[in-house]
Amino acid sequence: MNMADRVVRIKRVYLDPSEDDGKRILVDRLWPRGLTKAKAKVDLWLKDVAPSNELRKWFVHDPDRWPEFKRRYVAELKAVDKPLILLKQETRRGAVTLLYGARDEEHNEAVVLLDLLNK
Repeated sequence: MNMADRVVRIKRVYLDPSEDDGKRILVDRLWPRGLTKAKAKVDLWLKDVAPSNELRKWFVHDPDRWPEFKRRYVAELKAVDKPLILLKQETRRGAVTLLYGARDEEHNEAVVLLDLLNK
């Protein structure tokens, strides 16, 4: 496989699936409200790569808490590395789209994961 096939994107799970999504991986701990499994077209749900419930509730998508959220989330991922390893393995197999439910497209766990995967 060449590097062009190893594309990782992020996308709100509520947006329509597209052919270039590749494998669609939900990275939220909770299933998105009001969305059926058929409509979401999720290939893999990696709940364990999502922020802990405590961190998610503390953050509440407050942009002022974003820098601290990122720091704490990365620390959580490093403490239990298996979910991140699984995610990295999936990205080696071809195009992947990380799906998230948050309305905020700049401050969510998928943004942090994309940054980690691109390093």
